[in-house]
Parts: sequence; structure tokens; C-alpha cells
Amino acid sequence: MSNRLLSPMLTKVVRFCGIALLTTLTTTTIIHQPSYASSTTFFCAKSKGVPVTYAKSQNGRRIPMIRWVSSNYFSSDLTPFVRCQHVAYRFQKNYDNGSLKNIISGTLQNYPVVCAAVSRNDDCTSDTLLFTLKRGTNARQAVESLLDRRALAAGKIQQQSGDDTQILVDFNIYLNSLPEEP
Repeated sequence: MSNRLLSPMLTKVVRFCGIALLTTLTTTTIIHQPSYASSTTFFCAKSKGVPVTYAKSQNGRRIPMIRWVSSNYFSSDLTPFVRCQHVAYRFQKNYDNGSLKNIISGTLQNYPVVCAAVSRNDDCTSDTLLFTLKRGTNARQAVESLLDRRALAAGKIQQQSGDDTQILVDFNIYLNSLPEEP
């Protein structure tokens, strides 16, 4: 008789504990998720048939950053859309880890590259890489061709040295100077 009374009570206790545990785990998981509602996100989409790397700003503005209209600066191993996706991912990664304060040019493995940087004295690394250019490509010309020129002027594209292939762009000024997509 005592087993009959104990069994339903044990079942209720196990259910209650299971629900409590599941609720606690779910709440903890939700609380510890990063919140991107107040930060910029980067993604790739097509606009008029052209792949575009976009930034979605904190206030919900959809801002076209790079229109992948020219493939003259890149090897042919990636399609423009796939390159756009890779670059959007790299912008997001560098933005999230705080290294996207400036856009600079440099060299990695004997290739000209465009990278994220915290300061003007930083070097390009595989962690800060945004995109790789074809050997012999002038990074400044490529950036001026791919990025919005008015926003680049506002972001004060500068030479890092006497070399006219080097660039330094203040990313926040650049981003805030870009017009929203109509």
C-alpha cells in the first residue's frame, strides 16, 4: 500500500524537478545570449543583381558598404557573391571583437590586403583580414573603387606613409557617412 502512495508522489516530484531544471537552463541560456539589437550587423545581399556587403546600423538603417561590381582586383577562385559573404562575416567578426576602428591596407603572404585595425600603427594579420587582393593590385585604388567615395572622403582616406598604395580610413566616420539604401 505504501508503494502505491509513494509512486504517484515520486512521479510528481520528478516532474516538478524536471520542469524547474528545464526552466532554469532555458532562462540561463537566454540571459547569456549576446544582444545584437543595439549593435551593427553585417550581411551580404543582392541589390539590382549586384552582391553588396551591407551594414545594418543600431537604429535599423540598411547601409550598402561595398558593391562587388568589379572583380578586377580579385582572383577568380570566388564568385562575387561568395566573396561578399566572406567579407560580411569578416567585418562582423572584427566589429564584434573591437578591432574594426579603422580600415587599413597591408600585405599578408605577399598579397596586398585590406584589414581592420584598432590604430593606425597596427599591422594586418589573418585575424584582422577583411579581403585579399590580387598580387600587384594597388590597395588604395581598389578601396576607392569598391567603397563609397563620398563616405571615404568623410572617413578621411589617408596614406599611412609616402606609399600611395597604403590607406587608413576611420571606420565609424565612414559608416556614419554612408547614405541609407532607398
